[in-house]
Amino acid sequence: MDKQIVERIEKALQYHFSDTALLKKSLTHASAAVSKLDSNERLEFLGDSVLGLVICEALFEKFPNYREGDLTKIKSKLVSRKTCSMIAAELDIEDLFRIGPGMQKSAALKGSIAAAMLESLIAAIYIDGGFAAAKEFIIRLFGPLIEQADAAQHQENFKSLLQQYAQQKLEASVAYEVLDEKGPDHNKCFESAVVINKKRYQSAWGTTKKESQQTAAFNALVELGVIKPKSVEA
Repeated sequence: MDKQIVERIEKALQYHFSDTALLKKSLTHASAAVSKLDSNERLEFLGDSVLGLVICEALFEKFPNYREGDLTKIKSKLVSRKTCSMIAAELDIEDLFRIGPGMQKSAALKGSIAAAMLESLIAAIYIDGGFAAAKEFIIRLFGPLIEQADAAQHQENFKSLLQQYAQQKLEASVAYEVLDEKGPDHNKCFESAVVINKKRYQSAWGTTKKESQQTAAFNALVELGVIKPKSVEA
């Protein structure tokens, strides 16, 4: 692969590959490969399992009082094609995916391909750098979504809490700005941020505007010291 392309991908992933051939294969769809063995299909198979293990371990450790059914529900959402596609879009390297000409015309397929590419990249990092490197990569990308899943599980309405705090303590109103959106119309993800008294707080991504605003409200509440930040053990 071209050195500049490799550097761009590694910067986006925040990971340096010892074996760039793994990186190239992870971004090669079967439609653009000489044979399926030259594509990312085997890496996708492995990456799916590595992703599942890391997410399960993180949920198991973070939520000691959750029952198996609760953990399964959260895990299913986190490792879904839609979520993986959204994460892949955030990396902003979709233009470097090697896809056959016929596949590029289908928006629906591109969303599925992006999710598969993410799983392939996870496998490539796992093979190249070991489980610790893959785990660090996954937690960095999925950590905010685990926090968001926790909020949804408890049905906490951070937007209402923030609105109440802003009115009572700051004598101000709360506004939400949509900073960015990515993906095809049927599978978009959104980046939103809270603005209070002309100050913009840490933004957040979500698969819907409502979801991204809820997490953005959580970020603002943490920054304002109203609630304590939560973390995922790495």
